[in-house]
Amino acid sequence: MKKVAFSTLDREHAQELYSELQQQYAGYISKKLSLDMSRGKPCPAQLDLSNDILSERLDDFKDDSGFDVRNYGELSGILDMKKIFARMMNVDDSSIVVAGNSSLNLMYDVIALGMFSGLARSPQPWSRCGKIRFLCPSPGYDRHFRVTEHFGFELINIPMLEDGPDMDMVEKL
Repeated sequence: MKKVAFSTLDREHAQELYSELQQQYAGYISKKLSLDMSRGKPCPAQLDLSNDILSERLDDFKDDSGFDVRNYGELSGILDMKKIFARMMNVDDSSIVVAGNSSLNLMYDVIALGMFSGLARSPQPWSRCGKIRFLCPSPGYDRHFRVTEHFGFELINIPMLEDGPDMDMVEKL
């Protein structure tokens, strides 16, 4: 199949190309392939390279579902860890996300989700809510401030006292 700029096709040719691609896709589906297209996911042999540095030799690195926990993990976290935290918090494990250790990435993802989809107590996207204000303990972490600024929030500095943020100011605001 030769390369085609879709913007140059008229409706008839676009429909022909669409039909060809649908047939090609159906061919792939009929092969019942099981492909993991995760980017950069190491194979078990690569994961085994670090076994000798562990203080206790383990032979089984799989969780209850059979997933090798030395790898990147599932999007919402390793199921066994989710179950542990769910028991601790008395919630269903589907309510738990065990994420990485980057607070900046987690904050960005939550703010973006709020902006584009809304969150539990604000089911409409924040981008439809007008001016949004964000209370920021200050001094704080400048990169976290930049995330909210990136989305157009008005930042309101909350001074830090000896025992933490000025909660009187927070309650007043």
